[in-house]
Amino acid sequence: MKRFIKYGLATVTFIYLSFNMAYAATPAELYDDVWKVVNKKYYDPSNNQQDWSKWRYRYDHKLKTPEDAYVAIDTMLASLNDPYTRFLQPKEFSEETQSIKGSLKGIGTQIGIRDGNLVIIAPLEDSPAERAGLLADDQILEINGESTKGINIDVAADKIRGEKGTTVKLLIQRKGVPNKVYSIIRDEIDVKSVSCKPPFDTCEIPDDIQYIRLSSFISKNAAAEIETILNSSSGKKGIILDLRSNPGGLLTNAIYISDMLLKGGVIVSTVDRDRYKSTTRARYTQVTQKPIVVLINKGSASASEILSGALKDNHRATIVGEQSFGKGLVQEINKLPDESGMNITIQRYLTPSGTDIHKKGITPDVVVELTKENVEAKDDVQLKKAIEVLKEMTCLAQQNG
Repeated sequence: MKRFIKYGLATVTFIYLSFNMAYAATPAELYDDVWKVVNKKYYDPSNNQQDWSKWRYRYDHKLKTPEDAYVAIDTMLASLNDPYTRFLQPKEFSEETQSIKGSLKGIGTQIGIRDGNLVIIAPLEDSPAERAGLLADDQILEINGESTKGINIDVAADKIRGEKGTTVKLLIQRKGVPNKVYSIIRDEIDVKSVSCKPPFDTCEIPDDIQYIRLSSFISKNAAAEIETILNSSSGKKGIILDLRSNPGGLLTNAIYISDMLLKGGVIVSTVDRDRYKSTTRARYTQVTQKPIVVLINKGSASASEILSGALKDNHRATIVGEQSFGKGLVQEINKLPDESGMNITIQRYLTPSGTDIHKKGITPDVVVELTKENVEAKDDVQLKKAIEVLKEMTCLAQQNG
């Protein structure tokens, strides 16, 4: 049995749990279930410097319909001022579950809130968003002509999603260029996690280097696919692991892959609301000892940063590229009795050196920016630098025997 099966499906940038489904909750019970989860598990014991008890009975005798409960829950969770702790109505929860299974509908982009602004964390590989030219760190000013000021992620995602073949218009603000409206045709998207093909055909990978592009940690098969590639790379001298524009996904995938590449050492530590620190260490046989270069950029987030941080802090890889996104929080997915759900931040994580990278990101060992001109010319200067660095590492490894 392969290593990745031993962990099971436990964590994501989420952990998947569910309530007892033996009863149909009333609107008041649904609201109270959410209150209890936050009271027990939310990573900040101060609940954003407020008296959480005030919310429990705030809507007594006022919640008559599921819609009443949904509005009340949204209002309650908004008081936490945490864009990652959010309520999902049944349709939204079903769509999120489908994304973990590997299929999505929409334009294929991960969005987030940064400094109160709606931003693109990363477009998925070969998605309508990527083909339209959307980039990590683009700010979405309008969706179909409506301002995104003050919008939350759920509302934004619902506005961007839609039936296959329909169009969504996004007004994008990008540093250094005039604002532009992008008209993007929605489609059904298969989440392709692992590829050995670089993003631009113009950069040729030397035969003795194994290039692996991991565009998402969402797929449950990602770790197994990586392991298969590593086990079939006996003729290669080194590995380039490309995590650029990878917005994260299953945290367990980051742990599995780290475990394949490390020979002992800490992978990641998590800290919960009670300040309890749990440390995950590499425990199994290392799949490869070959030199590694990891590519990251400002679209590399969450699980990407856990893997990058583990390899960097254990001096197992050289990190090349740009500062990563900076999402150092772990969410849990809870399925609620009426088929709705909620994502709740339950922990913050630390890299092996004890660094909290939230809102800071991972700093590359070798900083290389990919400019708009590079993208337009399909000149992947980051990958070229990674090849150069890896060649130096393999030469040094050979000299050291």
